[in-house]
Amino acid sequence: MQSAPSFRLKPAQANLVKIAFFVMVAVYLLDCFTPLRLHYDSVRYYLIKDCLEFGCPPDSAAAKDYFPIGYTALLLVLSKLGILKSFSIVLINSVYLLASLYFLYQTFEGRIPKFLFFFVVMINWLFVKFATHPLSEMQYLFFSLASVLLFHRFLKNKKILSLIFSLFFGWLAFMTRTVGVTLVGALAVGLIWEYRVQQLEFLKRNKFVVGAILLVLVGSLIVFSKFLGLNHYWDVLNEHLKEASFFKRVGWRFKEWGEIFINAPSNKVIDRLAGEMGRLLYMAIGLLIFCWFLCRVFLRKNQFPFFIKAYFIFYCIIMFNWPFNDPRFWVPIMPIILGYTIQCWYEEKNKLIRNLFLALFAVYVALGVFASGYMVYTSFNKKVFAKTQAKGEFRNEYETHFYGKPLSDTARVVDQDVLSVLKRYD
Repeated sequence: MQSAPSFRLKPAQANLVKIAFFVMVAVYLLDCFTPLRLHYDSVRYYLIKDCLEFGCPPDSAAAKDYFPIGYTALLLVLSKLGILKSFSIVLINSVYLLASLYFLYQTFEGRIPKFLFFFVVMINWLFVKFATHPLSEMQYLFFSLASVLLFHRFLKNKKILSLIFSLFFGWLAFMTRTVGVTLVGALAVGLIWEYRVQQLEFLKRNKFVVGAILLVLVGSLIVFSKFLGLNHYWDVLNEHLKEASFFKRVGWRFKEWGEIFINAPSNKVIDRLAGEMGRLLYMAIGLLIFCWFLCRVFLRKNQFPFFIKAYFIFYCIIMFNWPFNDPRFWVPIMPIILGYTIQCWYEEKNKLIRNLFLALFAVYVALGVFASGYMVYTSFNKKVFAKTQAKGEFRNEYETHFYGKPLSDTARVVDQDVLSVLKRYD
């Protein structure tokens, strides 16, 4: 296949993008000084960590929690080192993110401008937001995209060491987030595709051996399903799929793509537009971009590696069956989506589509600047922080931590687990 043309910016554009990238680096560094930004899942991670470090009743929620051990292990190490604080969390997340983007840029083999790619990802509100949280997203990105790069190199150089390390990082990604099973599946499909001729011949000669290996793998999944958290996810699907019909879930997914490419959470817009206009706007933009992306990646000739396409498809299968609505669920593959969108836009011949994307990009950057500035503002304003962090869910706990008591006259309950986490780790 003929090499895809490399996307090059003009010198003035390249310098402007480089400056914008370093401004975003400064934003992420400033956010290292934020108070500890808790999310419902963050509290669970801290409680699991405490359970492992200090012990807990076997029937407690932390002891029974199904979260994979990967991110909890990081918190445990930082706790043992005495540096489990908000500053360390945000700094590590930022390093994870930058390293992940570098890994993926290497996988692109220079076909898109490095600093433009870094900037487009870093200014997205989801990364601005979740890089500041003690959550597993950035660690998963680091391990998964390291695995992607190493597997890509294996396909190029056929060195077994690259494959071994790719599988190792894929396993670490899976131990960080269970959705890493989609990456492991993509690596397996990539190997099968790369050696399909040899494997068909091997299969003909060793049917019983291959069958026995498959039975062992299936049996291992069944035996270790509880430890891996697979039982829980199956139960969640069974319980909640009835509450969210297929078409409702599809609507959620397109709305989330709208949130990614408009670069703003939908609730900020929906509340300000009449009726269903806001929701339909996000869904329409998300649907159009999703369809365009699928056509460009799967129906046009390109150099996108087969195993990355498989990874995207497997991930989408999970997402379109996941009965919850949150754009955060796309973060693990967002750099891939945004990176390939840049390349597809450059290769797009239709001037109308190119210009529409340029107009959307202007909105994307403007809203990203606002999100970045607002995040820094709340990092240094405790009153606003307490009211807005996690949509105010932990306002009483933050105000008790900051000021000794809740500032709201209607406050009645203070979660002692959350308050304990803040006192020890903020």
